[in-house]
Amino acid sequence: MYKILIADDHPLFREAIHNVISDGFPGSEVMETEDLDSALALTREHDDLDLILLDLNMPGMHGLNGLINLRNEAPTIPVVIVSAEQDKQVVLQAITYGAVGFITKSSPRKQMTEAIEQILNGNVYLPSDIIRSQKSATRRSGNGSDAPHFPPELLQALTRKQLLVLERMTKGDSNKQIAYSLAIAETTVKAHVSAILRKLNVHNRVQAILSAGDIDFAAYLRR
Repeated sequence: MYKILIADDHPLFREAIHNVISDGFPGSEVMETEDLDSALALTREHDDLDLILLDLNMPGMHGLNGLINLRNEAPTIPVVIVSAEQDKQVVLQAITYGAVGFITKSSPRKQMTEAIEQILNGNVYLPSDIIRSQKSATRRSGNGSDAPHFPPELLQALTRKQLLVLERMTKGDSNKQIAYSLAIAETTVKAHVSAILRKLNVHNRVQAILSAGDIDFAAYLRR
């Protein structure tokens, strides 16, 4: 089904995440490694990996430098950070440096499975509490240096349905949850998300969510 690499120096956690993958994605091939050098070697041998689950603090990583090295070595393989680190700036920097998601090691098993599923479906994943806290920080700071607000003309280019989808995105909903909330097909949601990113000139879902800031969706939906 899927081919996934777990790169983490804690054997118990590797076993735990291996079990999450085995139960949630039966038939998947799972490989394990405990340092950056061996992770880089495995990506050279297996360029058909579907996902790399990467610990920020294992040997050879030197924080986000390891992520950058891995992205340079294997730019086509999605990388998600799985870490005990919960500093919001580290999380956002990881996304900026090319990670497609950030899963905290304290996440419940069900949430971890849903996060991996969301990432394997081509979405970017951030825990909803991180999204909420970053938006709150943006409100308190009164400036958009970390997450600039969209100009009105860009938002006005969105259709009503796209605005509704973006509003659900800012709440941390996955495509499946958005589809259920708006009573539309998940494939339709994916098409709307792609159009939203293109119209707002952002590279991924997280940038769109954070840049949405304090948009008054009701005002735009009344037009």
